Amino acid sequence: MVSACVLIRSEHGKFDEVVKKIKQLKGVERIFPVLGRYDVVVDVEAPDPKTLGNTVLKMGRMAGVVFTETLVEIQHREE
Repeated sequence: MVSACVLIRSEHGKFDEVVKKIKQLKGVERIFPVLGRYDVVVDVEAPDPKTLGNTVLKMGRMAGVVFTETLVEIQHREE
C-alpha cells in the first residue's frame, strides 16, 4: 500500500465543488480544509504507485483546482 498527502489550491469560489468531487475518488481516506497556501489536504491510499499517480492526476485535472503538491510517504530505515 502506498500513502500520500495531496495539498490542493482551489479557484476562488470553487472550494465546495472541488471537495465534493475529490470525496468521490477511490482511495481518498480523509479530506479537510486548511489555512495557508493550500485550501485542502487529502490523504490518499493506493495499492501501488501507478494507481496513486492516476488518482493524483485526476485531482489535478479537475475543474476548480489551480495546482496540487503531493507528499508521498517513504519507508524510513533506522540505522
